[in-house]
Amino acid sequence: MEDTQMITLVRLAQAGDREAFGELAVAFEPTVYSIVLRRLRDASEAREQTQEIFIRAMRKIDQLREPERFAGWLRQIAVRMSINRIVRRPKEALVEAETFDAVRAETTTPVDNVLKTEQAEQVWVGLKRLKELDRDTLVAFYIDGQSLAEMSDSFRSPIGTIKRRLHTARHRLKEALGDFQPV
Repeated sequence: MEDTQMITLVRLAQAGDREAFGELAVAFEPTVYSIVLRRLRDASEAREQTQEIFIRAMRKIDQLREPERFAGWLRQIAVRMSINRIVRRPKEALVEAETFDAVRAETTTPVDNVLKTEQAEQVWVGLKRLKELDRDTLVAFYIDGQSLAEMSDSFRSPIGTIKRRLHTARHRLKEALGDFQPV
């Protein structure tokens, strides 16, 4: 659509001509839809949102002071309304754990139990190869379940130091385990 034609249609729409606004909507619908689809990532939701954007634009078109800026103004409406829709989306429904019990049914075999035992033994062998500070750090966090704050108190070190020690100790344990990597 040429700029002069767009400006004319915007002015007519501002004067209350719904057909003029309809022509603008037809011309700009693909652009608005692509903006919305990029943000929402759902085609049916994007189609619905595109309609809402044009309804909003039709109601507010009299507020547009410079008709030549219609395209950018419409894009801004599309972006803002899409972001608002994302923010206001209902959260995913939570399902009780019992619902999935049938799906998650334990299918462990004696072989699975043996493998888990062997893996645990290998990890403990790897831990024993580490220096005492590395081992104590990993055991406190992963085995004893201490928080970083608790570890900070027990090791008498700042939390940042504890984080660094955990990172370093994990790396050293990985090296100590060599090719063995637990599942």
